[in-house]
Amino acid sequence: MSPSETSLSSSQESFLRGLFPGDDCLLEPEEKLIFGADAGRGYAPPLAVVRPCNQGQIVELLRFAHTEQIPIYPRARGTNVVGDCVPETPGIVVSTLKMNAVKAIDENDFVAVVEPGVVTSDLQAAAEAKKLFYPPDPASMRISTIGGNVATCAGGMRALKYGVTRDYVLGMTAVLPGGEVITTGGRAHKNVVGLDLTRLLVGSEGTLAFITELIIKLLPLPEATASLLVGYSSLEQALDAARDVFAAGILPACLELIAGQSIYCLGQVTDVPWPENTQAALLFRVDGSRRAVDADMDRLIEVIKTGSPSSLDQGRTPEAEEQLWEVRRMINPASFQAGPNKLADDIAVPRGALKEALTGVETICADIGLPVLNFGHLGDGNIHVNVMYDKAVPGQSDLASQAKEKILDLTLSLGGTVSGEHGIGYAKKPFLQESLGDSGMNLLNAIKQAFDPKMILNPGKVCS
Repeated sequence: MSPSETSLSSSQESFLRGLFPGDDCLLEPEEKLIFGADAGRGYAPPLAVVRPCNQGQIVELLRFAHTEQIPIYPRARGTNVVGDCVPETPGIVVSTLKMNAVKAIDENDFVAVVEPGVVTSDLQAAAEAKKLFYPPDPASMRISTIGGNVATCAGGMRALKYGVTRDYVLGMTAVLPGGEVITTGGRAHKNVVGLDLTRLLVGSEGTLAFITELIIKLLPLPEATASLLVGYSSLEQALDAARDVFAAGILPACLELIAGQSIYCLGQVTDVPWPENTQAALLFRVDGSRRAVDADMDRLIEVIKTGSPSSLDQGRTPEAEEQLWEVRRMINPASFQAGPNKLADDIAVPRGALKEALTGVETICADIGLPVLNFGHLGDGNIHVNVMYDKAVPGQSDLASQAKEKILDLTLSLGGTVSGEHGIGYAKKPFLQESLGDSGMNLLNAIKQAFDPKMILNPGKVCS
């Protein structure tokens, strides 16, 4: 099939209707509409949308697509913001939402076996019912799926202590273009046999194989948690306080930063616990046994008070914690107080470069004349940078793009990365060459060619 073709043949449509009966095959424009977009607001119309219920259907679909050379776009809830599942080259969008079974939660092996369409918070709840714990907690966990999290190697607020999605994928079953089924890893928690194909597929953004089942590592569920929200009159104070916490030997489960314009916007939409002169805030969470949590909180507060914070609010019960974390969750809706449109990035820099990165981002946007909201996972150097603008104002879209480019250039100059957890998709693909160099790009393309010689899996993303 030529990339320029914008419709399927009658025989191709007939094949899809046979393989995906009833409303599991969508061919009408109004049915397909929502499947062409993602949370990054990119859009392209799919040729068709199919909703498999089992691996056998995916095997047949990828055999057919490989022969016909029709692009395939794996998709779940579309919560990514980098265009990962937007079908820019006309093709078939494959929704995994009907493959949503939690097949097993094993408290002896400490694993879960799940299909890719399971919502992340549902997996966490199923694990917690057996006193087990799946730590990765992307902000979208109540609506995003484990398959999407694995595809982008999602992070989250607990990554500081517990790591990211790749650290919890022990194995998987996946289908290659052409229909071959592969299995990687297994239920064992340690495995160094051969090259680590599991980790290669985690974060590959649907460009190498179609994941149909995942084996997920679980941990014992912490007995208790507690949280602390601290306000500061300057960003420097907040960064110094975070440094002091680490220097004291304290490793929080979470350490979040809310800074600058984010502080102002939150104050416009919700009651905030800090005084008016606050310029930055830190949000901590500790976990473990109840006795350990109480001791850790006491020690954390002792260290924090040496930095002369402007406010300090504790949450030692689930209800009190919820009030503190609701402030953090409100940042995204509050951000539109600064502008109706945003360019969102998730840069990550070495911890020692955080001050230079944050002040540099503020300077770039001030010089360009656009507001910017900085917040995110301070503990591991992963900052969400939202450049706000109004695309209805002539020239502002171009200014926002200029700001984005300068911010990502600054990030790379500081030894950082242009994506800490969102992935590359097509939105950040122009920065791959600068990030990886010629040799890295050649290897990336060779790996893609080995898995997908006809370039049908999620074309236009990452290396294809």
